[in-house]
Amino acid sequence: MQSERGKLKMKKMLIQGGNLLSGEVTIGGAKNSTVAIIPAAILAESKVVLDSVPHIKDVNSLLSILEEMSVSSTFEGDTVEIDPTHIISTPLPSGKIQSLRASYYFMGALLGRFGEAIVGLPGGDDIGPRPIDQHIKGFEALGATVTNNHGAIQIKAPNGLHGAKIYLDMASVGATINLLLAAVRAEGQTVIENAAREPEIVDIATFLNNMGAKIRGAGTDIIRIDGVEHLYGRNTHTIIPDRIEAGTYLSMAAAIGDGVNIKNIISEHMDAYLAKLEEMGVKMDVKEDSIFVYPSPDLKMVQIKTMPYPGFATDLQQPLTPLLLKAQGEGLVVDTLYPKRTRHVPELIRMGADISIENDVIILHHADKLQGAEVSADEIRGGACLMIAGLMANGVTTINNASNILRGYDRVVDKLTGLGAIVKMVEE
Repeated sequence: MQSERGKLKMKKMLIQGGNLLSGEVTIGGAKNSTVAIIPAAILAESKVVLDSVPHIKDVNSLLSILEEMSVSSTFEGDTVEIDPTHIISTPLPSGKIQSLRASYYFMGALLGRFGEAIVGLPGGDDIGPRPIDQHIKGFEALGATVTNNHGAIQIKAPNGLHGAKIYLDMASVGATINLLLAAVRAEGQTVIENAAREPEIVDIATFLNNMGAKIRGAGTDIIRIDGVEHLYGRNTHTIIPDRIEAGTYLSMAAAIGDGVNIKNIISEHMDAYLAKLEEMGVKMDVKEDSIFVYPSPDLKMVQIKTMPYPGFATDLQQPLTPLLLKAQGEGLVVDTLYPKRTRHVPELIRMGADISIENDVIILHHADKLQGAEVSADEIRGGACLMIAGLMANGVTTINNASNILRGYDRVVDKLTGLGAIVKMVEE
Protein backbone atom coordinates (compact mmCIF):
# COMPACT_ATOMS: atom_id res chain seq x y z
CA MET A 1 0.00 0.00 0.00
CA GLN A 2 1.12 3.53 -0.70
CA SER A 3 0.73 4.82 2.85
CA GLU A 4 -0.17 3.91 6.39
CA ARG A 5 -3.86 3.40 7.00
CA GLY A 6 -5.79 6.64 7.17
CA LYS A 7 -2.68 8.81 7.06
CA LEU A 8 -2.53 11.47 4.35
CA LYS A 9 1.07 12.41 3.59
CA MET A 10 2.02 15.09 1.09
CA LYS A 11 3.58 13.47 -1.93
CA LYS A 12 4.96 14.44 -5.32
CA MET A 13 4.81 12.33 -8.44
CA LEU A 14 7.82 12.65 -10.76
CA ILE A 15 7.32 11.57 -14.37
CA GLN A 16 9.93 11.32 -17.12
CA GLY A 17 7.74 11.74 -20.16
CA GLY A 18 7.93 10.58 -23.75
CA ASN A 19 8.24 6.81 -23.24
CA LEU A 20 5.79 4.67 -25.20
CA LEU A 21 3.77 2.37 -22.93
CA SER A 22 3.10 -1.27 -23.72
CA GLY A 23 2.06 -4.50 -22.04
CA GLU A 24 -0.96 -5.10 -19.87
CA VAL A 25 -2.60 -3.62 -16.81
CA THR A 26 -5.36 -5.00 -14.57
CA ILE A 27 -8.08 -2.68 -13.33
CA GLY A 28 -8.90 -2.75 -9.62
CA GLY A 29 -12.25 -2.76 -7.86
CA ALA A 30 -14.47 0.30 -8.25
CA LYS A 31 -13.60 3.11 -5.86
CA ASN A 32 -17.15 4.46 -5.93
CA SER A 33 -18.54 1.04 -4.95
CA THR A 34 -15.94 0.35 -2.30
CA VAL A 35 -16.31 3.65 -0.45
CA ALA A 36 -20.04 2.98 -0.02
CA ILE A 37 -19.84 -0.76 0.68
CA ILE A 38 -17.37 -0.32 3.56
CA PRO A 39 -19.78 1.93 5.50
CA ALA A 40 -22.64 -0.38 4.45
CA ALA A 41 -20.84 -3.29 6.15
CA ILE A 42 -21.74 -1.93 9.59
CA LEU A 43 -25.38 -2.82 8.86
CA ALA A 44 -24.43 -6.49 9.14
CA GLU A 45 -24.55 -8.45 12.39
CA SER A 46 -21.68 -10.75 11.42
CA LYS A 47 -18.33 -10.59 9.64
CA VAL A 48 -18.27 -9.19 6.07
CA VAL A 49 -15.68 -10.21 3.46
CA LEU A 50 -14.95 -8.06 0.40
CA ASP A 51 -12.75 -9.05 -2.53
CA SER A 52 -11.18 -6.99 -5.35
CA VAL A 53 -10.75 -4.04 -2.98
CA PRO A 54 -8.57 -1.29 -4.48
CA HIS A 55 -5.44 -0.14 -2.66
CA ILE A 56 -6.37 3.53 -2.37
CA LYS A 57 -6.15 6.09 0.40
CA ASP A 58 -9.90 6.44 0.74
CA VAL A 59 -10.17 2.77 1.72
CA ASN A 60 -7.53 3.23 4.41
CA SER A 61 -9.34 6.32 5.71
CA LEU A 62 -12.67 4.49 5.93
CA LEU A 63 -11.14 1.51 7.74
CA SER A 64 -9.59 3.95 10.18
CA ILE A 65 -13.01 5.51 10.81
CA LEU A 66 -14.40 2.01 11.49
CA GLU A 67 -11.80 1.59 14.23
CA GLU A 68 -13.32 4.57 16.06
CA MET A 69 -16.59 2.58 16.21
CA SER A 70 -14.85 -0.55 17.58
CA VAL A 71 -15.23 -2.27 14.20
CA SER A 72 -12.14 -4.35 13.48
CA SER A 73 -10.84 -4.96 9.96
CA THR A 74 -7.99 -6.53 8.05
CA PHE A 75 -6.75 -5.68 4.55
CA GLU A 76 -4.59 -8.41 3.02
CA GLY A 77 -3.96 -8.79 -0.68
CA ASP A 78 -7.14 -7.51 -2.31
CA THR A 79 -9.40 -8.81 0.49
CA VAL A 80 -10.90 -6.80 3.33
CA GLU A 81 -12.59 -8.47 6.31
CA ILE A 82 -14.80 -6.28 8.48
CA ASP A 83 -16.20 -7.46 11.83
CA PRO A 84 -18.97 -5.14 13.08
CA THR A 85 -20.19 -7.46 15.86
CA HIS A 86 -18.81 -5.18 18.60
CA ILE A 87 -19.79 -1.89 17.00
CA ILE A 88 -20.64 1.08 19.19
CA SER A 89 -22.61 4.14 18.10
CA THR A 90 -20.21 7.07 18.31
CA PRO A 91 -20.16 10.59 16.87
CA LEU A 92 -17.93 10.96 13.82
CA PRO A 93 -17.22 14.68 13.54
CA SER A 94 -13.43 14.18 13.46
CA GLY A 95 -10.81 15.35 10.98
CA LYS A 96 -10.86 12.00 9.20
CA ILE A 97 -14.39 12.75 8.02
CA GLN A 98 -13.16 15.94 6.42
CA SER A 99 -10.65 14.14 4.20
CA LEU A 100 -13.09 12.28 1.96
CA ARG A 101 -16.60 12.86 0.73
CA ALA A 102 -17.60 9.19 0.95
CA SER A 103 -17.62 9.48 4.75
CA TYR A 104 -21.18 10.79 4.44
CA TYR A 105 -22.34 7.22 3.77
CA PHE A 106 -21.94 6.68 7.50
CA MET A 107 -25.02 8.90 7.88
CA GLY A 108 -27.28 6.37 6.19
CA ALA A 109 -25.47 3.34 7.58
CA LEU A 110 -25.48 4.52 11.21
CA LEU A 111 -29.08 5.68 10.90
CA GLY A 112 -30.08 2.27 9.55
CA ARG A 113 -28.16 0.42 12.28
CA PHE A 114 -28.81 2.57 15.36
CA GLY A 115 -31.58 5.00 14.43
CA GLU A 116 -29.20 7.90 14.96
CA ALA A 117 -26.00 9.36 13.54
CA ILE A 118 -23.70 12.32 14.18
CA VAL A 119 -21.36 12.83 11.24
CA GLY A 120 -19.18 15.81 10.31
CA LEU A 121 -19.90 17.56 7.05
CA PRO A 122 -18.08 15.66 4.29
CA GLY A 123 -14.86 16.78 2.66
CA GLY A 124 -13.36 15.42 -0.55
CA ASP A 125 -12.46 17.05 -3.83
CA ASP A 126 -13.17 20.70 -4.50
CA ILE A 127 -15.04 20.43 -7.80
CA GLY A 128 -17.85 22.87 -7.07
CA PRO A 129 -21.02 22.71 -4.96
CA ARG A 130 -22.20 19.24 -3.96
CA PRO A 131 -24.98 19.86 -1.42
CA ILE A 132 -26.50 17.11 0.70
CA ASP A 133 -30.02 18.53 0.72
CA GLN A 134 -31.41 15.50 -1.14
CA HIS A 135 -29.92 13.19 1.53
CA ILE A 136 -31.53 15.24 4.32
CA LYS A 137 -34.90 15.40 2.54
CA GLY A 138 -34.87 11.59 2.23
CA PHE A 139 -33.85 10.98 5.85
CA GLU A 140 -36.69 13.24 7.00
CA ALA A 141 -39.18 11.36 4.80
CA LEU A 142 -38.07 8.15 6.55
CA GLY A 143 -38.96 9.66 9.92
CA ALA A 144 -35.67 11.21 11.07
CA THR A 145 -35.00 14.73 12.32
CA VAL A 146 -31.86 16.39 10.96
CA THR A 147 -30.01 19.32 12.53
CA ASN A 148 -26.69 20.98 11.74
CA ASN A 149 -24.78 21.55 14.96
CA HIS A 150 -21.63 23.57 14.19
CA GLY A 151 -20.80 21.53 11.11
CA ALA A 152 -21.82 18.16 12.52
CA ILE A 153 -25.00 16.69 11.02
CA GLN A 154 -27.16 15.16 13.77
CA ILE A 155 -29.77 12.67 12.55
CA LYS A 156 -32.17 11.00 14.97
CA ALA A 157 -35.16 8.70 14.55
CA PRO A 158 -36.29 8.02 18.16
CA ASN A 159 -39.45 6.30 16.92
CA GLY A 160 -37.60 4.27 14.31
CA LEU A 161 -37.48 4.60 10.55
CA HIS A 162 -40.48 3.86 8.39
CA GLY A 163 -40.88 3.32 4.68
CA ALA A 164 -41.74 6.30 2.48
CA LYS A 165 -41.98 7.43 -1.13
CA ILE A 166 -39.06 9.73 -1.90
CA TYR A 167 -38.66 11.68 -5.14
CA LEU A 168 -35.12 12.98 -5.68
CA ASP A 169 -35.02 16.40 -7.32
CA MET A 170 -31.88 15.26 -9.12
CA ALA A 171 -30.56 11.76 -9.76
CA SER A 172 -27.91 12.00 -7.04
CA VAL A 173 -25.63 8.98 -6.63
CA GLY A 174 -24.76 9.89 -3.05
CA ALA A 175 -28.36 10.46 -1.99
CA THR A 176 -29.55 7.27 -3.68
CA ILE A 177 -26.93 5.20 -1.83
CA ASN A 178 -27.43 6.92 1.53
CA LEU A 179 -31.18 6.37 1.38
CA LEU A 180 -30.64 2.72 0.42
CA LEU A 181 -28.50 2.28 3.54
CA ALA A 182 -31.03 3.95 5.81
CA ALA A 183 -34.13 2.28 4.32
CA VAL A 184 -32.83 -1.27 4.17
CA ARG A 185 -33.68 -1.86 7.85
CA ALA A 186 -36.63 0.55 8.07
CA GLU A 187 -40.14 -0.72 8.74
CA GLY A 188 -42.23 -1.12 5.59
CA GLN A 189 -41.49 -0.29 1.97
CA THR A 190 -39.45 2.65 0.69
CA VAL A 191 -39.67 3.78 -2.94
CA ILE A 192 -36.92 6.03 -4.32
CA GLU A 193 -38.02 7.75 -7.54
CA ASN A 194 -35.61 9.49 -9.94
CA ALA A 195 -32.89 7.33 -8.41
CA ALA A 196 -29.40 7.36 -9.88
CA ARG A 197 -28.68 4.38 -12.15
CA GLU A 198 -24.89 3.96 -11.92
CA PRO A 199 -23.39 0.43 -11.96
CA GLU A 200 -21.95 1.10 -8.50
CA ILE A 201 -25.49 1.41 -7.11
CA VAL A 202 -26.33 -2.00 -8.57
CA ASP A 203 -23.16 -3.36 -6.93
CA ILE A 204 -24.14 -1.96 -3.53
CA ALA A 205 -27.70 -3.31 -3.85
CA THR A 206 -26.30 -6.73 -4.76
CA PHE A 207 -24.04 -6.61 -1.69
CA LEU A 208 -26.99 -5.74 0.57
CA ASN A 209 -29.33 -8.30 -1.02
CA ASN A 210 -26.73 -11.02 -0.49
CA MET A 211 -26.87 -10.14 3.21
CA GLY A 212 -30.65 -10.52 3.31
CA ALA A 213 -31.94 -7.14 2.12
CA LYS A 214 -34.91 -6.88 -0.22
CA ILE A 215 -34.04 -4.31 -2.88
CA ARG A 216 -35.57 -4.29 -6.36
CA GLY A 217 -34.99 -1.95 -9.29
CA ALA A 218 -31.36 -0.93 -8.71
CA GLY A 219 -30.04 0.25 -12.06
CA THR A 220 -33.40 1.81 -12.95
CA ASP A 221 -34.84 5.15 -11.87
CA ILE A 222 -37.26 3.55 -9.38
CA ILE A 223 -35.84 1.48 -6.49
CA ARG A 224 -38.09 -0.36 -4.02
CA ILE A 225 -36.76 -1.44 -0.64
CA ASP A 226 -38.72 -3.67 1.72
CA GLY A 227 -37.18 -3.24 5.15
CA VAL A 228 -35.78 -6.23 7.03
CA GLU A 229 -34.86 -6.65 10.70
CA HIS A 230 -31.48 -8.29 10.28
CA LEU A 231 -28.58 -8.43 7.81
CA TYR A 232 -25.76 -10.97 7.94
CA GLY A 233 -22.47 -11.22 6.07
CA ARG A 234 -22.56 -14.41 4.03
CA ASN A 235 -20.64 -15.02 0.82
CA THR A 236 -17.59 -12.98 -0.15
CA HIS A 237 -18.65 -9.99 -2.23
CA THR A 238 -16.42 -9.20 -5.24
CA ILE A 239 -16.48 -5.51 -6.10
CA ILE A 240 -17.08 -4.62 -9.76
CA PRO A 241 -14.18 -3.25 -11.86
CA ASP A 242 -13.56 0.48 -11.69
CA ARG A 243 -14.88 2.01 -14.92
CA ILE A 244 -13.19 5.35 -14.16
CA GLU A 245 -9.78 3.75 -13.66
CA ALA A 246 -10.39 1.74 -16.85
CA GLY A 247 -11.27 4.89 -18.78
CA THR A 248 -8.15 6.61 -17.47
CA TYR A 249 -5.89 3.80 -18.74
CA LEU A 250 -7.77 3.70 -22.06
CA SER A 251 -7.06 7.39 -22.57
CA MET A 252 -3.43 6.88 -21.55
CA ALA A 253 -3.01 3.88 -23.88
CA ALA A 254 -4.45 5.81 -26.82
CA ALA A 255 -2.33 8.89 -26.05
CA ILE A 256 1.09 7.31 -25.51
CA GLY A 257 0.67 3.57 -25.98
CA ASP A 258 2.36 1.15 -28.32
CA GLY A 259 -0.19 -1.61 -27.76
CA VAL A 260 -1.73 -1.88 -24.29
CA ASN A 261 -4.11 -4.58 -23.02
CA ILE A 262 -6.41 -3.40 -20.23
CA LYS A 263 -7.89 -6.28 -18.24
CA ASN A 264 -10.81 -6.65 -15.80
CA ILE A 265 -13.24 -4.34 -17.61
CA ILE A 266 -17.02 -4.43 -17.95
CA SER A 267 -17.29 -2.60 -21.26
CA GLU A 268 -21.08 -2.19 -20.97
CA HIS A 269 -20.47 0.17 -18.05
CA MET A 270 -18.49 2.44 -20.40
CA ASP A 271 -20.62 2.59 -23.53
CA ALA A 272 -20.76 6.39 -23.74
CA TYR A 273 -17.01 6.72 -23.17
CA LEU A 274 -16.08 4.01 -25.68
CA ALA A 275 -18.36 5.62 -28.24
CA LYS A 276 -16.39 8.88 -27.95
CA LEU A 277 -13.06 7.04 -28.29
CA GLU A 278 -14.36 5.37 -31.45
CA GLU A 279 -15.60 8.72 -32.77
CA MET A 280 -12.08 10.09 -32.25
CA GLY A 281 -10.58 7.23 -34.23
CA VAL A 282 -9.01 5.24 -31.38
CA LYS A 283 -8.36 1.68 -32.56
CA MET A 284 -9.53 -0.87 -29.98
CA ASP A 285 -10.30 -4.55 -29.74
CA VAL A 286 -13.14 -4.83 -27.20
CA LYS A 287 -13.44 -8.33 -25.73
CA GLU A 288 -15.61 -9.80 -22.98
CA ASP A 289 -13.54 -8.53 -20.06
CA SER A 290 -10.60 -6.70 -21.62
CA ILE A 291 -9.81 -4.03 -24.21
CA PHE A 292 -6.67 -3.91 -26.34
CA VAL A 293 -5.73 -0.41 -27.49
CA TYR A 294 -3.62 -0.10 -30.66
CA PRO A 295 -1.47 2.93 -31.51
CA SER A 296 -3.83 5.57 -32.89
CA PRO A 297 -1.86 8.36 -34.61
CA ASP A 298 -4.67 10.13 -36.49
CA LEU A 299 -7.32 11.38 -34.10
CA LYS A 300 -10.34 13.59 -34.70
CA MET A 301 -11.48 16.18 -32.15
CA VAL A 302 -14.89 15.62 -30.52
CA GLN A 303 -17.23 17.44 -28.19
CA ILE A 304 -17.84 16.06 -24.68
CA LYS A 305 -20.93 16.70 -22.60
CA THR A 306 -21.08 14.96 -19.25
CA MET A 307 -24.41 13.52 -18.12
CA PRO A 308 -25.72 11.20 -15.41
CA TYR A 309 -25.28 7.49 -16.16
CA PRO A 310 -25.60 6.04 -18.77
CA GLY A 311 -24.24 9.27 -20.26
CA PHE A 312 -20.58 10.36 -20.37
CA ALA A 313 -19.24 10.26 -16.79
CA THR A 314 -18.09 13.53 -15.22
CA ASP A 315 -15.15 11.64 -13.67
CA LEU A 316 -13.84 10.83 -17.16
CA GLN A 317 -13.81 14.26 -18.76
CA GLN A 318 -10.47 15.18 -17.17
CA PRO A 319 -8.66 11.89 -17.90
CA LEU A 320 -9.77 12.19 -21.54
CA THR A 321 -8.53 15.78 -21.95
CA PRO A 322 -4.84 14.99 -22.67
CA LEU A 323 -5.90 12.61 -25.45
CA LEU A 324 -8.14 15.33 -26.93
CA LEU A 325 -5.07 17.58 -27.15
CA LYS A 326 -3.58 15.10 -29.64
CA ALA A 327 -6.58 15.39 -31.96
CA GLN A 328 -6.96 17.75 -34.92
CA GLY A 329 -9.50 20.56 -34.79
CA GLU A 330 -11.36 22.35 -32.00
CA GLY A 331 -13.01 20.46 -29.17
CA LEU A 332 -15.35 21.38 -26.35
CA VAL A 333 -15.92 19.90 -22.90
CA VAL A 334 -19.15 20.83 -21.11
CA ASP A 335 -19.60 19.36 -17.63
CA THR A 336 -23.31 19.62 -16.86
CA LEU A 337 -22.84 18.01 -13.42
CA TYR A 338 -19.88 20.02 -12.11
CA PRO A 339 -19.32 23.02 -14.41
CA LYS A 340 -16.57 24.36 -12.14
CA ARG A 341 -14.50 21.17 -12.62
CA THR A 342 -11.82 23.07 -14.52
CA ARG A 343 -8.86 23.38 -12.14
CA HIS A 344 -6.75 21.13 -14.36
CA VAL A 345 -6.92 23.66 -17.21
CA PRO A 346 -4.37 26.23 -15.93
CA GLU A 347 -2.04 23.35 -15.04
CA LEU A 348 -2.21 22.02 -18.62
CA ILE A 349 -1.51 25.54 -19.91
CA ARG A 350 1.75 25.43 -17.89
CA MET A 351 2.65 22.36 -19.96
CA GLY A 352 2.00 24.13 -23.27
CA ALA A 353 -1.56 23.03 -23.93
CA ASP A 354 -3.78 25.19 -26.16
CA ILE A 355 -6.77 25.12 -23.83
CA SER A 356 -9.01 27.77 -22.30
CA ILE A 357 -12.26 28.25 -20.37
CA GLU A 358 -15.16 30.43 -21.48
CA ASN A 359 -18.38 30.49 -19.44
CA ASP A 360 -17.47 27.14 -17.82
CA VAL A 361 -16.91 25.54 -21.25
CA ILE A 362 -13.45 24.07 -21.85
CA ILE A 363 -12.16 24.81 -25.37
CA LEU A 364 -9.29 22.70 -26.73
CA HIS A 365 -7.07 22.83 -29.79
CA HIS A 366 -4.40 20.46 -31.06
CA ALA A 367 -1.04 20.69 -29.28
CA ASP A 368 1.96 19.22 -31.11
CA LYS A 369 3.98 18.77 -27.95
CA LEU A 370 3.51 19.16 -24.23
CA GLN A 371 6.44 20.18 -22.04
CA GLY A 372 7.16 18.85 -18.58
CA ALA A 373 6.41 21.35 -15.81
CA GLU A 374 5.64 21.65 -12.11
CA VAL A 375 1.88 21.31 -11.64
CA SER A 376 -0.60 20.54 -8.86
CA ALA A 377 -3.19 17.77 -8.55
CA ASP A 378 -5.97 19.58 -6.72
CA GLU A 379 -8.36 16.62 -6.93
CA ILE A 380 -8.37 12.96 -7.96
CA ARG A 381 -9.40 13.11 -11.61
CA GLY A 382 -7.54 16.34 -12.29
CA GLY A 383 -4.47 14.55 -10.97
CA ALA A 384 -5.09 11.68 -13.39
CA CYS A 385 -5.31 14.19 -16.23
CA LEU A 386 -1.94 15.69 -15.32
CA MET A 387 -0.43 12.23 -14.90
CA ILE A 388 -1.35 11.32 -18.50
CA ALA A 389 -0.15 14.71 -19.74
CA GLY A 390 3.15 14.15 -17.94
CA LEU A 391 3.60 10.77 -19.60
CA MET A 392 3.01 12.44 -22.99
CA ALA A 393 5.25 15.47 -22.38
CA ASN A 394 8.91 16.06 -23.14
CA GLY A 395 11.07 16.22 -20.02
CA VAL A 396 10.15 15.84 -16.38
CA THR A 397 6.76 16.68 -14.88
CA THR A 398 6.42 17.16 -11.13
CA ILE A 399 2.89 16.76 -9.80
CA ASN A 400 2.42 18.30 -6.36
CA ASN A 401 -0.40 17.11 -4.07
CA ALA A 402 -0.07 13.67 -5.67
CA SER A 403 -1.71 12.16 -2.58
CA ASN A 404 -4.96 13.06 -4.31
CA ILE A 405 -4.13 10.64 -7.13
CA LEU A 406 -3.54 7.90 -4.56
CA ARG A 407 -7.03 8.53 -3.16
CA GLY A 408 -8.58 7.09 -6.32
CA TYR A 409 -6.06 5.01 -8.27
CA ASP A 410 -5.08 1.51 -7.19
CA ARG A 411 -1.30 0.91 -6.97
CA VAL A 412 -0.80 3.49 -9.69
CA VAL A 413 3.00 3.68 -9.60
CA ASP A 414 3.37 -0.10 -9.87
CA LYS A 415 0.89 -0.24 -12.75
CA LEU A 416 2.53 2.60 -14.68
CA THR A 417 6.00 1.14 -14.14
CA GLY A 418 4.72 -2.21 -15.38
CA LEU A 419 3.73 -0.53 -18.64
CA GLY A 420 7.18 0.98 -19.07
CA ALA A 421 6.64 4.44 -17.61
CA ILE A 422 9.42 6.16 -15.70
CA VAL A 423 7.57 7.42 -12.66
CA LYS A 424 8.09 7.56 -8.92
CA MET A 425 6.42 8.96 -5.83
CA VAL A 426 8.43 11.00 -3.34
CA GLU A 427 7.34 12.49 -0.02
CA GLU A 428 7.51 16.22 0.38
